[in-house]
Amino acid sequence: MGLLKSIFTWWEGATIGTMLSLRGKQRMGEDSLGNVYWEGGQDVHGRPRRWVIYSGQNDASRVPPDWFSWLHHQIDDVPDRALPPQRVWERPAEANLTGTRQAYRPSGALEAGGRRIGATGDYEAWTPEA
Repeated sequence: MGLLKSIFTWWEGATIGTMLSLRGKQRMGEDSLGNVYWEGGQDVHGRPRRWVIYSGQNDASRVPPDWFSWLHHQIDDVPDRALPPQRVWERPAEANLTGTRQAYRPSGALEAGGRRIGATGDYEAWTPEA
Protein backbone atom coordinates (compact mmCIF):
# COMPACT_ATOMS: atom_id res chain seq x y z
CA MET A 1 0.00 0.00 0.00
CA GLY A 2 2.98 2.33 0.55
CA LEU A 3 3.84 2.78 -3.14
CA LEU A 4 0.21 3.10 -4.21
CA LYS A 5 -0.46 5.59 -1.43
CA SER A 6 2.54 7.74 -2.41
CA ILE A 7 1.31 7.89 -6.01
CA PHE A 8 -2.17 9.18 -5.25
CA THR A 9 -2.12 10.93 -1.87
CA TRP A 10 -0.53 14.26 -1.04
CA TRP A 11 -1.80 14.92 2.49
CA GLU A 12 0.75 12.68 4.23
CA GLY A 13 4.14 13.51 2.79
CA ALA A 14 5.23 13.89 -0.80
CA THR A 15 3.88 12.05 -3.83
CA ILE A 16 6.11 10.11 -6.20
CA GLY A 17 5.94 13.00 -8.69
CA THR A 18 7.28 15.39 -6.08
CA MET A 19 10.05 13.00 -5.12
CA LEU A 20 11.05 12.63 -8.78
CA SER A 21 11.15 16.41 -9.20
CA LEU A 22 13.78 16.58 -6.41
CA ARG A 23 16.41 15.11 -8.72
CA GLY A 24 19.15 17.69 -9.22
CA LYS A 25 17.99 19.77 -6.24
CA GLN A 26 20.02 20.36 -3.09
CA ARG A 27 18.90 19.05 0.28
CA MET A 28 19.45 21.96 2.65
CA GLY A 29 18.56 20.47 6.00
CA GLU A 30 16.06 18.88 8.34
CA ASP A 31 14.21 20.29 11.34
CA SER A 32 13.43 18.68 14.69
CA LEU A 33 10.08 17.37 13.40
CA GLY A 34 11.70 15.46 10.53
CA ASN A 35 10.62 17.86 7.75
CA VAL A 36 13.22 18.07 4.97
CA TYR A 37 14.02 21.35 3.18
CA TRP A 38 15.16 21.64 -0.43
CA GLU A 39 16.48 24.33 -2.73
CA GLY A 40 16.98 24.38 -6.49
CA GLY A 41 16.11 26.30 -9.62
CA GLN A 42 14.73 29.84 -9.57
CA ASP A 43 11.34 31.37 -8.93
CA VAL A 44 9.80 34.11 -11.11
CA HIS A 45 11.77 36.79 -9.22
CA GLY A 46 15.13 35.12 -9.83
CA ARG A 47 15.50 33.92 -6.25
CA PRO A 48 16.33 30.29 -5.42
CA ARG A 49 13.20 28.15 -5.20
CA ARG A 50 12.74 26.60 -1.76
CA TRP A 51 10.27 24.06 -0.43
CA VAL A 52 9.59 21.60 2.37
CA ILE A 53 8.76 17.90 2.27
CA TYR A 54 6.72 17.21 5.41
CA SER A 55 7.27 14.23 7.64
CA GLY A 56 3.72 13.07 8.24
CA GLN A 57 0.70 15.35 7.79
CA ASN A 58 1.08 18.27 5.39
CA ASP A 59 0.41 21.13 7.78
CA ALA A 60 2.16 24.49 7.38
CA SER A 61 1.96 25.16 11.12
CA ARG A 62 4.44 22.29 11.57
CA VAL A 63 7.24 24.39 10.05
CA PRO A 64 9.34 25.94 12.86
CA PRO A 65 9.79 29.74 12.75
CA ASP A 66 13.47 29.59 11.81
CA TRP A 67 12.82 27.39 8.79
CA PHE A 68 9.77 29.51 7.89
CA SER A 69 12.15 32.47 7.63
CA TRP A 70 14.40 30.52 5.28
CA LEU A 71 11.49 29.30 3.12
CA HIS A 72 10.22 32.86 2.66
CA HIS A 73 13.66 34.35 1.86
CA GLN A 74 13.82 36.36 5.10
CA ILE A 75 17.27 34.88 5.74
CA ASP A 76 19.72 33.83 3.03
CA ASP A 77 21.43 30.85 4.63
CA VAL A 78 19.96 27.88 6.49
CA PRO A 79 18.89 28.69 10.08
CA ASP A 80 21.72 26.74 11.72
CA ARG A 81 24.28 29.08 10.15
CA ALA A 82 22.27 32.31 9.79
CA LEU A 83 20.54 32.60 13.17
CA PRO A 84 21.92 32.82 16.69
CA PRO A 85 21.43 29.77 18.90
CA GLN A 86 18.12 29.38 20.69
CA ARG A 87 17.94 31.20 24.02
CA VAL A 88 17.23 29.34 27.25
CA TRP A 89 13.93 31.18 27.80
CA GLU A 90 12.55 30.47 24.29
CA ARG A 91 9.90 27.78 24.07
CA PRO A 92 9.86 25.36 21.14
CA ALA A 93 7.30 26.08 18.41
CA GLU A 94 4.01 24.18 18.53
CA ALA A 95 1.77 23.05 15.71
CA ASN A 96 -1.66 24.67 15.37
CA LEU A 97 -3.92 22.69 17.72
CA THR A 98 -7.23 24.13 16.49
CA GLY A 99 -9.74 21.34 15.97
CA THR A 100 -7.98 18.93 18.30
CA ARG A 101 -8.60 17.98 21.93
CA GLN A 102 -5.57 20.07 22.96
CA ALA A 103 -6.99 23.30 21.46
CA TYR A 104 -7.34 26.33 23.74
CA ARG A 105 -10.85 26.70 25.12
CA PRO A 106 -11.48 29.82 27.22
CA SER A 107 -13.93 29.81 30.08
CA GLY A 108 -17.41 30.19 28.65
CA ALA A 109 -16.70 28.04 25.59
CA LEU A 110 -19.26 25.29 25.10
CA GLU A 111 -16.52 22.65 25.09
CA ALA A 112 -15.24 23.95 28.45
CA GLY A 113 -18.59 23.74 30.22
CA GLY A 114 -20.30 26.82 28.77
CA ARG A 115 -20.30 28.88 31.98
CA ARG A 116 -18.60 32.24 32.34
CA ILE A 117 -17.59 33.86 35.57
CA GLY A 118 -20.11 36.40 36.82
CA ALA A 119 -19.84 40.12 36.08
CA THR A 120 -18.11 42.16 38.77
CA GLY A 121 -20.36 45.23 38.60
CA ASP A 122 -17.75 47.58 37.15
CA TYR A 123 -19.43 47.55 33.76
CA GLU A 124 -22.17 49.94 32.72
CA ALA A 125 -24.03 49.06 29.55
CA TRP A 126 -24.53 51.76 26.91
CA THR A 127 -28.08 52.88 26.20
CA PRO A 128 -29.15 55.18 23.36
CA GLU A 129 -30.92 57.60 25.71
CA ALA A 130 -27.82 58.29 27.81
